[in-house]
Amino acid sequence: MIYKNDIMNLKTDIGEKIGQKIIVKGSLGRSKPYEEQATIEKTYPNIFVVKYEENQRSVTYTYTDVLTRAVEVQVYDGVSYSPLIPPIDETKTRKKKIL
Repeated sequence: MIYKNDIMNLKTDIGEKIGQKIIVKGSLGRSKPYEEQATIEKTYPNIFVVKYEENQRSVTYTYTDVLTRAVEVQVYDGVSYSPLIPPIDETKTRKKKIL
């Protein structure tokens, strides 16, 4: 479940990273993943704008796209790329079998 605080924290995190290089990973459907380098351009109350380096086009994403993991964003910190939000721990998400 996504809480209002989660969205507010993500908005703040993304707002602090305006101008930084990122990698955006997602899916175009039917096993067609994509991964492109971009830069965070602007933030708004419900969306943020990234500009892809390869073709200089701007694309908007919602904060819930990132929180629901429909889109994965990795931020460049000067040395390497790291996920904007940590990956899900698979051991916590597995349901226990009742015997």
